[in-house]
Amino acid sequence: MCGIIGYVGNKPAVPILVSGLKQLEYRGYDSAGLAVVNMNGSLEVRRAAGKLENLEAVLENKPLAGSFGVGHTRWATHGVPSEENAHPHRDSAGKIVVVHNGIIENYLALRERLT
Repeated sequence: MCGIIGYVGNKPAVPILVSGLKQLEYRGYDSAGLAVVNMNGSLEVRRAAGKLENLEAVLENKPLAGSFGVGHTRWATHGVPSEENAHPHRDSAGKIVVVHNGIIENYLALRERLT
């Protein structure tokens, strides 16, 4: 099971996204992450294995600023719980982020198109 939350608005996105992920903690998870579009229009991603407190520590060291983004908590069904496997995932150009719940069966075809 995972949790997905998005925010688009005029307020800073990070506190809203983190608060939303905290409300979804009861579902269980092993890693968490956020993607926010910064003031320059670039996507920035922060991820951490373990509890949301670990992600919050990452955000304290490398803050994100922006008014829209997406947050995700992951419960591993494939791959080990790790920062690398945490969502959001980026394309090779860093212009697209993806979060999902489930198994992407056609991942090889998608990978070829995105690289």
